This record gives sequence, C-alpha cells and structure tokens, in this order.
Amino acid sequence: MTNFPHIFNPVKIGSMVSKNRLMMSAMSINFGVDDKCHVTDQLTQYFVERAKGGVGMMLVGGGSVHPGGQELPDLPILYEDSSIPALQKMVEQVKPYGVKFGVQLMHGGRQSYLPQKVAPSPIPAPAVVKGEVRALEVDEIKELVECFGNATRRCKDAGFDFVEIHAAHGYLINQFMSPNSNIRQDQYGGTFENRTRFLFEIIEDIKIKAGEDFPVGIRINGRDYIKNGWELEDAVKLAPLLEQAKVAYLHVSGGVYGSTELTIPSMYSAHGCFVYMAQEVKKHVSIPVITVGRIKSPLLAEEILRDGKADVVSMGRALLADPYLPIKAQEGKLSEIRPCIGCCLGCIHAVLAKEPGGCVANPDVGREYKLKEEHQKENRFFTNNLEKLSKTTSENVSEQKSKILVVGAGAAGMAAARLFAIRGHKVVVVEKKQNSGGLLLLASKAPGRGELGDILEFFKNELQRLNVEIVYGKPLDEEILKSFNPDKVVVATGSMPDMPMVKGLFQSKMEVVTSVDIMEESNQEAIPTGKKVIVIGGGMTGLITADYIAAQNNEVYVLNRKKSYAEEMSANDRYYLRESLKKRGVILYKNVAIDKFTDRGVEFHIKDGEAVFIDGCDMVVISEKYTPIREIKKFEPLTSADFHFIGDAKLPRHLMYCISEAEEIARS
Repeated sequence: MTNFPHIFNPVKIGSMVSKNRLMMSAMSINFGVDDKCHVTDQLTQYFVERAKGGVGMMLVGGGSVHPGGQELPDLPILYEDSSIPALQKMVEQVKPYGVKFGVQLMHGGRQSYLPQKVAPSPIPAPAVVKGEVRALEVDEIKELVECFGNATRRCKDAGFDFVEIHAAHGYLINQFMSPNSNIRQDQYGGTFENRTRFLFEIIEDIKIKAGEDFPVGIRINGRDYIKNGWELEDAVKLAPLLEQAKVAYLHVSGGVYGSTELTIPSMYSAHGCFVYMAQEVKKHVSIPVITVGRIKSPLLAEEILRDGKADVVSMGRALLADPYLPIKAQEGKLSEIRPCIGCCLGCIHAVLAKEPGGCVANPDVGREYKLKEEHQKENRFFTNNLEKLSKTTSENVSEQKSKILVVGAGAAGMAAARLFAIRGHKVVVVEKKQNSGGLLLLASKAPGRGELGDILEFFKNELQRLNVEIVYGKPLDEEILKSFNPDKVVVATGSMPDMPMVKGLFQSKMEVVTSVDIMEESNQEAIPTGKKVIVIGGGMTGLITADYIAAQNNEVYVLNRKKSYAEEMSANDRYYLRESLKKRGVILYKNVAIDKFTDRGVEFHIKDGEAVFIDGCDMVVISEKYTPIREIKKFEPLTSADFHFIGDAKLPRHLMYCISEAEEIARS
C-alpha cells in the first residue's frame, strides 16, 4: 500500500499533470540574483535540491513584473527580455527531476521596499513598510496590465510550466481588490466589479500573450484579517468568475502587512490555519483549489486531501527545513523529516530586514550551490549501510575518521553529533542531565512554543538511527577522556542565567529564582500559583517565562532594562507572544532603571520619566543575561584533543547560530 495515497495521487491542473499534490509555495527568499537581478546558480541549486526531494509543483517567488513594484532588492526580475537566458538555464537544471516548475508574478505596490511607491490610492501600508504612496493613473494601470502579460510570455519562453498571479497578501492586486486600500472613484474603484477589474484585465492580457493553454494560477486571500478588508464572502464571489476566466487553479491564503493574522504565522498559530477558507472556496468551483498555512506534516496534508478540503497542499517553510520531505513521506520515514519550528527567524525576519533568507532548522538554505558535492557525499553515505561503510574507508565521506566527543546533548550538541556521524566519524555524546534538550527543551514548555521540541526530537531520532551513543547523567571527567581518547572535543554545554547586582535583591523577603528554575521539570515546586511575580529581563527568554508564569494564574510584571522587547525573535513570532502576554494581563516596562528592591517589591524609574513602585510581591525571576558554561575547559590540558566551543557555550545567542555552528564544525 502506498504511503499517503491522496498526496501521491497525480492531479491535472489546466493542461499539465503534477505527479503529486504537494506544491512548494512561492517565497521571496531574497538571494540568488546578480547585480541586474538575473538568477544565478545560487537560486538554481536551491530549487534543484527541492526538485530532487520529490515535490510535485514548485514556484519561484517574488518575480517582479515592473521596476516600480520590486518587493525586495534581491529578487528575480521578469520585466526585461535579458532575464530569459538565466531563467532558461535554471529551468533546464530543475526540470529533469519531474517537477512542474512555475513563477509567481507580483507587483508589491505600497508594500514594496522602494522610496517611490505606487498603489490604487495614496494610502500607506499599515505596517512593516513605511513611506508615502502615490495613486496610479489609469494609463499606468493599463501599462502594468501589459507588464504581467509580458512577464508571463518571458516565463513561457524560458521553459516554465506555469505562472501564478500574486493577488494576495496586501500586494498590488490585492490592494485594488480590498476596500481598505482602494478608495478610487473611477472604473478601478468602488464596486466589487471595479475593484477586481485590474485582475481580470491581467488574466486576459496573459491569455493573449502566452496562449489559452498555458496554465495560469491565482493566489488570492480568503480574508485580509484587517478592518474594512477583503473577506471570505468576497473570495467566494470571485472564485467562480476566475474559473470562467479559465484560470488553472486557485491558491487561497490570508493576511496583509498589519493584519491580525499574519501571512506567515508563527508557532503560536494552529496548523492549517487557512484551510477553512480554501475549503469554503472549493465548494463553489470545479478547478483545483490549493490550501496553505502552517502545514508542515504529511499527516495533516493527507488528512486535508482525504477530507476533500482542498485538491493540493502548499508548503513553503516545511520544504525550506527539509527539501526531501516528499520522498521521506512516500517512503514512510516520517521521523527523518527535519521539521520547521515556525520561528519565522530565517525565512521571513531576515528577508524583511533585506537580508538573504535562511532557515533556523536547516543552515544549508542558500548554500546549496556551495554544498553540491558535500550533499552528494553525505547523501551517498546516508543511504548506504553504515556498518558496511565503517569497514571501508574508501567509501567514507571523510578522508580519515576521527573520534569525536560531544559534551552536551542540547540542540547544538546533537546537531553536531548527527553530522559527524553522517560523515563517518566515531561519535559519543555525554550529557550531565538525565535527558537531552538543554535550554531549548525548557523553552518548549512555554505556552505556544511546543514546536521547539520538534527539532530536538528530530536530532534525538537521528542519533538513535545513526547509532550514536548518548551517555546521560554523566558530566565530562578525566575518566571519560582517558577511556574514549578523543581526537576532538566539541563543547556544547550551553549557558546559564547571569545574576544581576542590584541593591537589595538578595536581602528582600521575596523568593529569588531564575527562569531555568521555573521551567525545569524537576523543579515544579518553583512554579508559583496565585502570586505576584516580577520578571527581570525583556528578551525572548524573559517574555516566554513571563507568559508561562502568567498562565499559572499569577500577576506578572516584566522589567526590561533595554529599549526594545525580544529583539532576538522574529517580528512575526514576537507579535503572537506579545498578544499572548496582553491576554494574560502581563504588565511590561521598558527602558527601566532599577533603583532598589525592598522587602516585598521594587523601586525603579523609566529613563527620562516617571518613578514606579511595585509592592506586595512574592517572587523575583531572573531572566536577563546569560553566560556560557565553560567549566570543562579545565580538562583541556589533560588531553591532546582539540577543544571546540559551539552554541551558547561559545556565546549565548538564538537557535539559528547554534545549529549552523554545529553543522559547520562537523563539515570543517
């Protein structure tokens, strides 16, 4: 019996047939173009790696149809014929893997990162992108219609199988359709027919220039999730009209910049959060409907297809984290799928900061072109019999195997151990605690952050599959060093809260604990209930600790000595956390200068502002700075092995650095 029979059932979309019902959605990844914004080998190999992974359909993101609508600086252009040769080379390298390859056509409108922005009406974007906006003239609208048609013709000439018009997420076409952003009084504003006119003129022009049989899909919002925005009843009204216009499929998403439900929701949002909209749209059309939105599990994708809620499931971040998700699902190797954890840090936060996109869970994103040979070697080793290869050095990835001792079974330690093992080294992990996970395991216990544990479970499963020994409850000592006699010692011991020196803190009658004390499973008695609690620290750890404590029916005050909250988090992830804190009544103070602690409270003032006194408190939780744990450095003189510090043991930072450093040390 086929694993996931609904996923791996071919589907006809317009004139093409996709081998399965998984689509890699378009993502503006913001890398892989040259100074003319023509695609390079970097972007090509990024797509080749995902085509190899077995996805049925795949889209290049952010294809700009006009220089005035370039969403981000390092996205491919489609508005000049000079872009065709590079696109053609990319198609030639991707197509042998049997994927249907397309391009998403877009104009950012008021959401473009450009000094001069245009839109249907002179209304600035409600969030993220700032700056004045000029209303388009009618002749400019007609010109843009032709730009979409010309861009499609270029995509067809380059050999792409289809295009998708981006009419969602608050970009230009969506701006025309939504009353929130369109207050025009001419033929492109006012009524539903007028607000959708731009989209239908684009479809008509594309059909003329690319032919009736060239598949054209549309990505629309089911809802904008913003006041006076596009709503589900609008999408339901539009869908049959798009079918009549002979579009190949409808791809239903949601949200705009500044919406209450973000277009790229974080781990706080439910899996399949937009599926209900695709399900409703599907009732009104016979063409394929594609759904999207926090779908990272093949199990959920199969359920959606089985229940007839959609015809195709679109995944973006899940295929960043693991390009081989489709093949692994088909082969029933679900525990081997490297999971997206919904942190939004590499995939969207970096991109909106105009940096190259990436992935916390998968540091190889954007480096596929540099790692082509590495991946071939690692995959060869990965798919062969490990026991057999261990006896045949000529087959191993490494020229010479080493004995690697990894100290610490947190995310960094396990990630390093995994790749060392894949590359043929002898690896042993020692962990002083009785379980793996480190601080990340503690963080995963906070409300809404359980998916942090998914990456830990992946690494743990991988080490078991690769026969890597983890010795629990055993701190590094001289005996271990002598018995194993390692060539290298990789130190991934993590970090611990640093105690601040504040007047009166340790003389007060309040209980003083750290965030680690609160989150430790073995320290459940430390968790307060029905108390008044002060949390020192407004970074990510401080806020998630405050959220955890507030969820236990406590009154919580956060004192942040910095000017911003949780700067190390992605804006998308932080948004949902802040909403959670708000619902629980957590009171936040920033730019705080603490004067002193009293018996039952704290006196502080806001810099350049008012003095504040909080009294009647029961507990102070320290969750501000963290310091590396490096006590095992004392063992370095006792061995000839080289010591390498990674992750928080090197410098406390966020997870993206920990995993990337771990894999880099294994490769280097």
